[in-house]
Amino acid sequence: MKFFATCAKGLEYLLVDELRALGAEEAHEALSGVYFSGELEHGYRACLWSRLANRILVRVGDFPCQDADALYEGVKAIDWSEHFSPKDTFAITFSARQNPNFRDNRFGALKSKDALCDQMRTRYGKRPDVDAADPDLRVHVVVRADTAEASLELTDSSLHQRGYRTAAGEAPLRETLAAAILYRAGWPALAAEGAALLDPMCGSGT
Repeated sequence: MKFFATCAKGLEYLLVDELRALGAEEAHEALSGVYFSGELEHGYRACLWSRLANRILVRVGDFPCQDADALYEGVKAIDWSEHFSPKDTFAITFSARQNPNFRDNRFGALKSKDALCDQMRTRYGKRPDVDAADPDLRVHVVVRADTAEASLELTDSSLHQRGYRTAAGEAPLRETLAAAILYRAGWPALAAEGAALLDPMCGSGT
């Protein structure tokens, strides 16, 4: 299986090392993230233990994509019934780079949504509903030049929240970036030697 772990710009090389340590295969950096491969277990392991990744995506399809018609046909060709049913809700995130036919990401998201819903309607006689706030499934479609990738998000929200943060106040750093700073400072090795860490500006302790 092919995965993509998103992260803040500048953390890609650190994330490559972290994912390799977690058993990921063929890990290599990209813009704001890391591609890697492995079994579904490796994706789940990254969700559980990565301190640097924001989201973990598993690829479900890729296809040539020159324009909106190709996008529609490509998304529609993916068997979405393997992943959810018309009873489930979904949301689509779309982005395009280096393709002049997609100047508005909202247009790409709409075409992707139509393709997915049309496939479901043809197969089941009804379509799933969109829920942008709290969907059962998050779909990511990215167009790079003339190729598109469709992925499913394995995480319900950004991994810096870890599912327990219900509210957030003002803070200088996300937990993922704070972890990256500790990695850069060699903190894992220092901690193994019994070193102490004092953060006088820590707020909530997360």
